[in-house]
Amino acid sequence: MGAAVVVVASGLGLAGCGQSSDGGSGDTIELTIAQNSISGGKNAAGADYMTNWVIPQFEAAEKAKGKNVKVKFVPSGVDDEQYKTKLSLDLKSGKGADVFDLDGIWAGEFAEAGYLKPLSDVVGADADNWDGWAQIPESVQGLATYNGKKYALPVGTDGRVLYFNKKLFQKAGLPADWQPKSWQEILDAGNKLKAAGVPVPIQINAGTAMGEATTMQGVLPLLAGAGGQLMQDGKWTGASQAMKDALGFYQKIYGGSGLGDPKLQQEAKGRDKSFQQFAGNEIGILLESDYLWRGVLNPETGVAKMADRDQSVGYALIPAEEPGKGINGQDFISMSGGGLRAVNPNSAHPKEAFELAAFTLSPDGLKEETKNGNVRITPRSDVNKEILSSEPLLTYISDKVVPLTAFRPPVAAYTQVSVALQEATAEVVSGKTPDQAAADYQSKLEGIVGGAGNVAS
Repeated sequence: MGAAVVVVASGLGLAGCGQSSDGGSGDTIELTIAQNSISGGKNAAGADYMTNWVIPQFEAAEKAKGKNVKVKFVPSGVDDEQYKTKLSLDLKSGKGADVFDLDGIWAGEFAEAGYLKPLSDVVGADADNWDGWAQIPESVQGLATYNGKKYALPVGTDGRVLYFNKKLFQKAGLPADWQPKSWQEILDAGNKLKAAGVPVPIQINAGTAMGEATTMQGVLPLLAGAGGQLMQDGKWTGASQAMKDALGFYQKIYGGSGLGDPKLQQEAKGRDKSFQQFAGNEIGILLESDYLWRGVLNPETGVAKMADRDQSVGYALIPAEEPGKGINGQDFISMSGGGLRAVNPNSAHPKEAFELAAFTLSPDGLKEETKNGNVRITPRSDVNKEILSSEPLLTYISDKVVPLTAFRPPVAAYTQVSVALQEATAEVVSGKTPDQAAADYQSKLEGIVGGAGNVAS
């Protein structure tokens, strides 16, 4: 899930969502399940899983219960935002697949528009009584929750940690089991790396060229580490002290200290370059998600292969600004994203559609999906304990990071707010003070969310 788990294809005019094969008068139940994946193309493994395992297994399971259910997979493989728009249009017009995936960050927006409804309203008690909930940590359930109600099933999640290069650490006299307990300890390590001649001691994503990576791998973890949340009690966080502290950390890295590379934050391919530099032993500390380990540095399939990854890359929890100063009084924090699998409120067969969605997230289903090198952090603790046993980093995130993580607010304005946050970091990297950048951010924020009355500073 290096990129957000994407929205599924709309039904593209699947007339009569869930309509029976004989026009509705017989015993056959037709369901459609759609995902932004296609065999031989984008997210091919997901499409193959749905086609080759889920559909035949689910149809057989339903037949054993006396139901004649036929499932059709609707594949797609195009740009995420295009699918978001297409899905919105289909749901607005009462169409779309019976079961579909969407990025967790879109849940609130879809719920506000009425395109998603609480599972208990669509499905009934079966949704609340699903036995899978007991295996999904509350933090992950939060990804599927809006205004206290569950709107979908979590498909999976991720987590962010501090990666560090053990070879460069050894050169700087730093320990191989490094675990900073404060922001100052990160800076202290950076200064030792600088003194040892490391080209880029610390890389924390900043600026607009990095896009959402700046927000998720920079501003939000730092804000949470300073005790702040982007949205709390119905109000957005403006130029608060926590926001100023987060931007202040950027200043300490990029404001002339030589701990970070300001130019890298402004390059169009800056994030990709940072991956190459980390793999090339040029960056000492890098804040990233598990995507760096799985998709970037992977010795066999990574985009910046690192042959000695397992021996040379260490990872640590992201500390709060000071012990106990993080959100909820935490010593360590993280941010997570993830995808959802939802039941179309317009489905003619909502109970069977929910059974299909739940079936894809059964222990057997998830074990099948994560075979053949597709291992990832699933939403289920019971499955993770089994499939991640040979994946130390993913086990670490599942066991240590997910229980203390936080998520982005799933509301429509978030995407614009995220850009404003990126612009605030760009201002600091360019020389503005944290107070100036925070004030500019608040001014933009008020324009985005409907005025100062919706902002707390």
